[in-house]
Amino acid sequence: MLSVVRVHLPSEIPIVGCEITPYVLLRRPDGAVSTDDVPETAPTDGQFMRYRWYRIQSDRKIPICSVHPMEQATIQCLGCLKSKIPVAKSYHCSAKCFSDAWQHHKVLHERASSALNENGAEEEELFGRFGSGGSGVLSTAGSGSLSNFGQSPGVSNGPVPLYPSGTDKNSGETWFEVGRLRTYTPTADDIGHALKFECVAVDSEKRSPVGPPTSIMTSRVIPAPTPTPRRLIQVNGDVLGHLDLDSQTSSLGTFTVLSYNILADAYATSDTYSYCPTWALSWTYRRQNLLREIIGYHADIICLQEVQLNHFEDFFAPELDKHGYQALYKKRTTEVYSGNPMAIDGCATFFRRDKFSHVKKYEVEFNKAAQSLTDAIIPPAQKRVALSRLIKDNIALIAVLEAKFGNHGAENPGKRQLLCVANTHINVHQDLKDVKLWEVHTLLKGLEKIAVSADIPMLVCGDFNSTPGSSPHGLLAVGKVDQLHPDLAIDPLGILRPPSKLNHQLPLVSAYSSFARMVGVGYDLEHQRRRMDPATNEPLFTNCTRDFTGTVDYIFYTADSLTVESLLELLDEESLRKDTALPSPEWSSDHIALLAEFRCKPRIRR
Repeated sequence: MLSVVRVHLPSEIPIVGCEITPYVLLRRPDGAVSTDDVPETAPTDGQFMRYRWYRIQSDRKIPICSVHPMEQATIQCLGCLKSKIPVAKSYHCSAKCFSDAWQHHKVLHERASSALNENGAEEEELFGRFGSGGSGVLSTAGSGSLSNFGQSPGVSNGPVPLYPSGTDKNSGETWFEVGRLRTYTPTADDIGHALKFECVAVDSEKRSPVGPPTSIMTSRVIPAPTPTPRRLIQVNGDVLGHLDLDSQTSSLGTFTVLSYNILADAYATSDTYSYCPTWALSWTYRRQNLLREIIGYHADIICLQEVQLNHFEDFFAPELDKHGYQALYKKRTTEVYSGNPMAIDGCATFFRRDKFSHVKKYEVEFNKAAQSLTDAIIPPAQKRVALSRLIKDNIALIAVLEAKFGNHGAENPGKRQLLCVANTHINVHQDLKDVKLWEVHTLLKGLEKIAVSADIPMLVCGDFNSTPGSSPHGLLAVGKVDQLHPDLAIDPLGILRPPSKLNHQLPLVSAYSSFARMVGVGYDLEHQRRRMDPATNEPLFTNCTRDFTGTVDYIFYTADSLTVESLLELLDEESLRKDTALPSPEWSSDHIALLAEFRCKPRIRR
């Protein structure tokens, strides 16, 4: 007889839009134990498994705290309601919760007020969630609609009836059947309610259960946290202001580039990020939150780091394909890596098919470069030691694209507009400063060869694990390394000698340094200046964990062929610290996304 041995949930806390697939262990009629499903279309000995999901709904709607989504809200900020901020952000579980979150929460009011003052009714149309400002007035939370949390498009939980499945008169609870598949994706209607999963073996002929059903309950469904939208800040032009991300695709002759280390699931452990709730650290939650964030930026080119091979193939490539992106991928090499081959991470570059076409792809494997280097300069007796220091499995993915939009200028009618985009993750331990600098230098020398062969604008994006002031950052930003730089003192293999060779001819500039060069006054400009380091002209941080806060991610561009039009606003550390650090329920990586809008400069005929 087919029977259920055990059922448990991957997470007890269900989130709107994140599918739940219970672990169901079955004992088959032959005695074998397996987690493989037995569907109605392929019964075993005349039996199959039937699944049901129920929403347990009481007579009253339960508002959820916006800061602690596992807690019921008891107070509500009236200022949010006046400002037309999403009602879900107005709920708090206690006065202390509201007080602790006020420094971050008041930014919502300030931005709403600023949006109205600067742009009036037009701003409200562009950013429907912002309106007139308000003060932090509290009221006891009553009933409130949470309907602004919608279900993900295309989600199906199977055919379900529109009537209650049962009522408990003692508790006043009604059971609504909401799904008939093993997997269920909570919807906005489920918020504040518990779910029950039920499974039972069914006789194929009699269509009746074989034995009692096995069920398990979840906690209350919570809405997916909605971080305050980040806006594009214009940095080039006479008018200072912010732009609607939705409108960027229509800007003639410009294109946007996103760079984002998304934190591979293999590295997102509770040991490393113990301050992040386990449900917010799970891949089923993070992948949906990351996808929602990435799609929301409407970037023309997307450079992602720490993308696992299985997640690229099964999730990111097909999902972004639905939104018009073509995908390129390069996984890290495996000479050091010893884990699951499908879980190895790499770099993924996506571009919009309506804006660019793919011309050529280059793959840089630093392991191969290390092999060539040791063959050339390391004595045979020391080669094994040298390779163990140099081989780190890092890679770079370089794509040459052709623009489909017109910005060629009258000087070059009909000439192709090419663009070279490098995407890399220099994942090297901080103690190996020589290896890190060598990998960056190797990449830049490869890009130089491409630049010589074609007059082409270049972008160098990624996580370089190098802070401003380090030798790799200096090489990228200045074109050379100071021969007295302390990093050069660590060179046991002699791979950095002579220091005079550590240079390149690419006119690279960090895109976010444009914030530091802006002149004028205004709400947006002042806020961005506070988030920049005046000593380095770089953001104060792009990586924010409990143990480290600093800048390691960059978008560099060739300043002789590209200009920066606008930049995605930076986040302030204070707002992130309300959840201790990144990742958090709102932001699903320990890095923040960087995005820049560029315009190609007209070519000068030579």
